[in-house]
Amino acid sequence: MDARTSFIVLCLIGFSCAETVKFLDCGSVSGKVVTVEITPCPSQPCKLKRGDSYTVNVTFTSAVPSQESTAVVHGVIAGVPIPFAIPIVDGCKSGIECPIQNGQTYHYVATLPVKDEYPALKLVVEWELRDDNTKDLFCIKFPVQLV
Repeated sequence: MDARTSFIVLCLIGFSCAETVKFLDCGSVSGKVVTVEITPCPSQPCKLKRGDSYTVNVTFTSAVPSQESTAVVHGVIAGVPIPFAIPIVDGCKSGIECPIQNGQTYHYVATLPVKDEYPALKLVVEWELRDDNTKDLFCIKFPVQLV
């Protein structure tokens, strides 16, 4: 079985088939983003179905040590940032082994719930992970469409 066939088989039996998405860095001063993946997101902008949850995986390299990390998420609509609740804001409980070390690469993995009551619209998600000094280990923006 070749690599492509193996990948398709793993996806069909329930393994995650994450999609790398295009993003803009919006001020990562304490780290550098390597990749951003959203599952599922077969096309861009990601179409997020209301009532479903999505997995966001941000691979980044820290440029500073930090004892903790805190996620802050906004939906930006017409240039106005609106807080977007996520279940776990503690980055140390989202795939990152703390304390964070300078020069280490990490995989931050979080759930993005899309509530039924959200309106169907296009917006930009702004996702920050802040260090001990409230500086951004990463800050990314990516477009989505709520359907």
